[in-house]
Amino acid sequence: MFRNNILRQVWIIVIPVIFLAASSLKPSDEILLADPTIFLDKGIYYLYGTGGENGFMVYQSTDLKKWTGPVGHNKGYALSKGESYGTKGFWAPQVFKHKGTYYISYTANEQIAVATSNSPLGPFKQKVLKPLSRTGNQIDPFIYFDTDGTPYLYHVKLQQGNRIFVVKMKKDLSDITTERAIECISGIEKWENTENTGWPVTEGPTVIKRNKLYYLIYSANDFRSKDYAVGYATSNSPMGPWKKHSGSPFISRSNIGLNGTGHGDLFKDKSGNYQYVMHVHHSNNKVSPRITALVKVDFSRRSELDDELVADPSTFKLFSKD
Repeated sequence: MFRNNILRQVWIIVIPVIFLAASSLKPSDEILLADPTIFLDKGIYYLYGTGGENGFMVYQSTDLKKWTGPVGHNKGYALSKGESYGTKGFWAPQVFKHKGTYYISYTANEQIAVATSNSPLGPFKQKVLKPLSRTGNQIDPFIYFDTDGTPYLYHVKLQQGNRIFVVKMKKDLSDITTERAIECISGIEKWENTENTGWPVTEGPTVIKRNKLYYLIYSANDFRSKDYAVGYATSNSPMGPWKKHSGSPFISRSNIGLNGTGHGDLFKDKSGNYQYVMHVHHSNNKVSPRITALVKVDFSRRSELDDELVADPSTFKLFSKD
């Protein structure tokens, strides 16, 4: 586990090294996927994210170091425009396997859709090209299966800011239930809206369960802000209420050393250890195209039922093509 006192010592040493790594990465080697997610299947890591106007490209790796691609079945794309819902704004995918079928939940046209495939490389398709039922515009889906098998859709509503909501899904994942969506998180903390804008942003939810406690990991501030960062909240129920962690953000420019750290996904690697894949700004004075990056995270024991989620900045790395 990465103890807090160790982290403080590491940050002082690591930050200059990180800036050197960022500046030495050749433009042709960069993997430029924002809002990334990693899916591990049969010993292979698959990387998806926001980065194409025609759908979602996918890269693959066996070690999280050397990446090849894009390798999707349709000219590098795992999901292509015209085979599933959406004509523009293909953002923030999530890929998972359920009952032998591969699923991708994603945003297009500021709505949420779900498509299926028989391979992580796609093609992900829908029989009927349609989004999920909704009220207003919504983005950034994350489907979580509770221990009893109930699926929940965490997502962001564009409603007086970017606010994170949760609603139960039908068991066949064809749509949400008729129950009302419940608000989880909005940007009311100082670190979540450092520029004091009239449209506070909380987005990019990921949910896990540990020791009977649910962790909702999310990003805050506008993605164009240098203070874009990652925090979390906890709850005793997948529907909340959620208590924000007082030590948030746990991933930010203050410990990573680069601007715009956020909107990613928490996953377990082959060793069973948690890692957080995310994007960072392209440079100190340029936001896009954002670069994909990775950092290891772990839990530090605070009590029997409450473990603190912490990142190890010494493991931070930018992704590059093989």
